[in-house]
Amino acid sequence: MSVALLAVAGLATVLAWANGSNDISKGIATLVGSGVTSYRRAVLWGTVWTALGGLLAAFATQGLVATFSGKAFLSRPMEGAAFLAAVAIGATSWVFFASRTGLPVSTTHAITGALAGAAIVGQGAAALHWAAFAQRTALPLAVSPLVSIALVSALFPLLRRGLARVDAYCLCLERQTSLVPVEAVALKVAVMEGPVVAPEETCAASPTIAGRLNALDGIHWLSSALTSFARGLNDTPKIVALGAVASAALGVSGFPLYAAVALAMAAGSVAGGKRVTETLACRVTAMSATEGFSANLVTTVLVGAASLAALPVSTTHVSSSAIVGIGLHRGAKTVDWKTVTDMLLAWVVTLPVAGLVGAGAYALLSRVS
Repeated sequence: MSVALLAVAGLATVLAWANGSNDISKGIATLVGSGVTSYRRAVLWGTVWTALGGLLAAFATQGLVATFSGKAFLSRPMEGAAFLAAVAIGATSWVFFASRTGLPVSTTHAITGALAGAAIVGQGAAALHWAAFAQRTALPLAVSPLVSIALVSALFPLLRRGLARVDAYCLCLERQTSLVPVEAVALKVAVMEGPVVAPEETCAASPTIAGRLNALDGIHWLSSALTSFARGLNDTPKIVALGAVASAALGVSGFPLYAAVALAMAAGSVAGGKRVTETLACRVTAMSATEGFSANLVTTVLVGAASLAALPVSTTHVSSSAIVGIGLHRGAKTVDWKTVTDMLLAWVVTLPVAGLVGAGAYALLSRVS
């Protein structure tokens, strides 16, 4: 087993970790921002569902593996570990930097930029299929934020009316006391029954209610789970593509490889996801539970559909734009435009910065390999 292949497998794992630290925010920021729960609970919730989405990706989104291995973009495949290592280095460097500064960026964009940079150094600019590059990557990445904002603007007025009724109800656990005869002695035993759907006022006034969850908060938790699941479904195969060759040489392929990437993403989420989550949850715009749910719903629909169609959209762009769309619905003055400008700048420079790092890494690694 060559050291180069071991290094590629390791770099793919580090990229999965970096992805988790930056992208966990995309499914949970609305839970924190609307005050439904704390960061700690939200990140654990999002991590579980992201990992489950990553595991399902082994069966549902394999088309993205071919796209991000370079086969869809290059006139001939790049051979050797140096190319995959350079792509991983270019993408990981930028995603780590962005996570440290609290900026939500696209791992998809970073991988694409690093792939293009390394390929240009290795084969020349003419070797890239620029039309396929634009159609399968640049176009979805550019259009998805606009579609996200448009969907939020169109759906939120309708959702607000329906969710206003949901907000008046809760899911309750009811405590009932039963008499149980034990050796001629009647013992009182508390038995939990439920969940029961009832108006908030009824639950609050009843002495038999042991616990309750607002119905709107409940579906908000569900939407967060679905968004996190969709993100894992979309991002995992992109990272698998970089480590597939090396991992196969190590005897790890198929579902175990997806599981390893999902586990690394989960670890990165728990260890380093707080900064980017705080940006999206607190610095872009204020939001209610209804608004947060609406943003998550739009993100889930777009990212889930794109994953099944093997379109590499950015969960970052979709979810962040949905949150901006919520702010615009409230009024442009409610949006922190400095934060949004910083985010947009980070999105714009992701491709060239990752491309330059990937190109430099390949130029160096190809000489020493």
